[in-house]
Amino acid sequence: MEKTYLVTGACGHLGGTLVRLLARTGAQVRGLRLPSEQARNRAHVTYYPGDVRDRDSLRPLFRGLAGREVVVFHTAAIVDISGEVTPQMHDVNVNGTKNILALCREYGVKRLVYVSSVHAIPEKDGCAVLREVDRFSPQQVTGGYAKTKAEATQAVLDAAAQGLDAVVVHPSGILGPFDGAENHLVQLVKEYAGGKLPACVKGGYDFVDVRDVAAGCLAAAKKGRSGQCYILSNRHYEVQEVLAMAKTLCHGRRLPVLPMWMAQAAEPLLGWVARVKKQRPLYTKYSLYTLRSNDRFDHGKATAELGYRPRDLRQTVRDTLRWLAKKPVPEV
Repeated sequence: MEKTYLVTGACGHLGGTLVRLLARTGAQVRGLRLPSEQARNRAHVTYYPGDVRDRDSLRPLFRGLAGREVVVFHTAAIVDISGEVTPQMHDVNVNGTKNILALCREYGVKRLVYVSSVHAIPEKDGCAVLREVDRFSPQQVTGGYAKTKAEATQAVLDAAAQGLDAVVVHPSGILGPFDGAENHLVQLVKEYAGGKLPACVKGGYDFVDVRDVAAGCLAAAKKGRSGQCYILSNRHYEVQEVLAMAKTLCHGRRLPVLPMWMAQAAEPLLGWVARVKKQRPLYTKYSLYTLRSNDRFDHGKATAELGYRPRDLRQTVRDTLRWLAKKPVPEV
């Protein structure tokens, strides 16, 4: 039976990269874009306008696929580092996921791969290694984004327990080329390369290449066990280490490194300056919290069961800079 892949959030960083990867296989791909987004149909790829908050707007994405094996990748989400649960974020991340679950049941989708986040996993203490869990609760995690992803992930697992063939993946901090929406980590590299980043903050996180996450999603669709979760992480990198990689490639300047207490004290001022300049702030209370949180994620389960193997971040930083400079980069 021939396959059709449906990708929500197809104009986002991960969704767009996943569409690129799937198109290379020659399979039929349908991408969901917001009505306000522009995306041009190309070989094997057709885009459909819709909003995950509006179930009826999603029906054209699912229709007309009788006799085909349909696999859905639900990547659409609002990623926000402000720290608060906003009504829009909850509506997109939680209610939007529930709409996708309902349509997967209604249209007899073969498999759903839900893109959660490592932020949905409770941190435990600072020394504990973080592995996959089988229950999620907004009360056990910090930050609005984490809370909504925890609630949505539990909804997916509940649906799997009721018979829907669904697999969950948990990416860590995504970096890499092909980011038309400019996620926060790509923004960090872009501002550094452009000489607009005033300082570096002492701290770090588990950063992973978007292409490795996309490949992990596809492997989860093929090999993942229904009702199971898989962490798609890499390893801890200090922000200073990431910018040092960029420095050797774009000949950037050396930045002062602010200790965490100083960055926290300066956060209100940095936020005010960003608002005055009509820019998105990189350093918020929540982003600073994340840079000192427990990020000892173990992707051993994904490696053993899915064949997942993330690349060294030096290649990721190099290709991100090349993409920002509008130079060709490898798609895999």
